[in-house]
Amino acid sequence: MTPNRFGHFVAIDWSGAAGERHKGIAVAMATRGKATPQIVRAGHRWSRKDVLDFLRDDLPADALVGMDLGISLPFADRGGFFDGWPDSPANARELWALIDAICAHEPHLSVSALVDHPDLSAWFRRHGGREGALFGGGAGRFRVTEAAQRRMGCKPYSNFNLVGAAQVGKSSLSGMRMLHRLGQSASVWPIDPMPAHGPVVCEIYTTIAAMAAGRSASRSKMRSAADLDAGLHVLGSAPSGLAGPLDDHTCDAILTAAWLRNAAHDPALWHPRELTVDIARTEGWTFGAV
Repeated sequence: MTPNRFGHFVAIDWSGAAGERHKGIAVAMATRGKATPQIVRAGHRWSRKDVLDFLRDDLPADALVGMDLGISLPFADRGGFFDGWPDSPANARELWALIDAICAHEPHLSVSALVDHPDLSAWFRRHGGREGALFGGGAGRFRVTEAAQRRMGCKPYSNFNLVGAAQVGKSSLSGMRMLHRLGQSASVWPIDPMPAHGPVVCEIYTTIAAMAAGRSASRSKMRSAADLDAGLHVLGSAPSGLAGPLDDHTCDAILTAAWLRNAAHDPALWHPRELTVDIARTEGWTFGAV
């Protein structure tokens, strides 16, 4: 594996919200050096399909793409995604295919059919106080990488939790549909072997980037050019060139692209000590979690 082969660094703040186009999706790209990461298609209201098309058709071959979503569900804790269900997938790519097949009739990469599935809803916590019998109680089930995030001071949510303003379940599930449809246009680390050539997608957690830029986990969100530029300075990047208040999605994308440019060349981040072959193919990992 040659981390130094990457020359473009893309950070995508993703959204699982209902509808077609979302203010919560932002895309930024950095190149080698210290230049400010640039918002891709500034002013554009992205759809999830737009992001899929961008990843499939417009990525440089040397791109590393970080997506702020969970690329899989917990597996190691119970020996399966949907323990006891006879059709539970054996690995992450099979999980993505299952989700996309169940939700195939839904537009905009939505996932309502999955979370309301007569069998699979038992594993999810849904709105209206509907907690499935197999959700697990409390905060729910977590992947091994999310335990690593907690040790770093982050506060991850279970991807089986679909309730609350900070939940990431729906965005992660819609992201899994997108990754299935991306197919072989890009490799997905660490679920796929690291290729010698071609773009690579990985899971990121923007809080980790913000912490590397001097913020605390509880103050990870930035909403002004001044805060963004202060973070970029810590990361060795040129300032944004923006002014005044900004939305946190724009800040997350720009800052995380700058962080990814630095972090991609740290061999230790590609080899976290708990990342086994089995965890890689089933649960995946969050790049930067150690």
